[in-house]
Amino acid sequence: MDPFDELLRGVRADGDDLGRTELSPPWERRFDGGEPLTLCAPLRGEGWLSGAAGEAGKPRPVRAGDVVVIRGPGPFVLSDRPAPGAAPADRTALLTGTFHARGAVARRLLAVLPPALVVPGDEECLSLLRTLEAQIAPSHPPGQQVVRDRLLDWLLVCTLRAWFDLPEAVTPGPPGWIRALGDEVTGPALRAMHAAPDRSWTLAALAREAGVSRTTLADRFTRLVGEPPLTYLTDWRMALAADLLTEPGSGSGVTVAAVARRVGYADAFGFSAAFKRFHGVSPSEYRRTRGTGADRADAEHSPA
Repeated sequence: MDPFDELLRGVRADGDDLGRTELSPPWERRFDGGEPLTLCAPLRGEGWLSGAAGEAGKPRPVRAGDVVVIRGPGPFVLSDRPAPGAAPADRTALLTGTFHARGAVARRLLAVLPPALVVPGDEECLSLLRTLEAQIAPSHPPGQQVVRDRLLDWLLVCTLRAWFDLPEAVTPGPPGWIRALGDEVTGPALRAMHAAPDRSWTLAALAREAGVSRTTLADRFTRLVGEPPLTYLTDWRMALAADLLTEPGSGSGVTVAAVARRVGYADAFGFSAAFKRFHGVSPSEYRRTRGTGADRADAEHSPA
């Protein structure tokens, strides 16, 4: 599986918070509720995105079809004018939706995103926005909520993929593994680790995947990603393991030994020791606490 796709697995729309609002000048929408991710897009009209009062940086224009993604907690403001006293924009129809971010893997995605990003729209984006708009109704038939959520998920995926292709996403940029995916040496090694985290990878085996020597892979990988290949592999395995231990319905049915095998450890004892070194708690304790102390321990080890 593509590493970027995997990061998005734990990010899901909360359809109850999907809405369309008609706004007449003067108007202002403030985003400071602390949701992990909020998406907003003008269906018609335009607005200006800015930070909290007194925050440095010029307001950014947001036009019909553009998509804004805000990483909580904010605050950010979307308004009809770039500054007090400026001429107001026309009436605006605004679509907004929020997303949950569940698990350690999803938090790795949040760690690479800026506080707010704007992706210019195109015809495909506008078409998807209009489809979403048509799904918003006071009463909806069975199953429509699921359709709305999946459409909103797809809009987020398209938006983030487009943003990672923009120059602003590279400089100063998110962690190097995103750029490294397109590298002819590092990319194959990254994809191999993500496709089979349970395999007993060695530096030599990863070098064979990349078609280079161990020294070349180690040097290139460390320079682009910011850490050696096997260190990255451990980080990724620990994020996957945390989600496997706490995914809905796991309960006590998925044993620690089973999780260990799925992330490349031959025995539960070695896995438990590695998990505790990384997360600060044992796998069993992580499962019991789920989103409390385990979350904090995981956040401390998430890539910045």
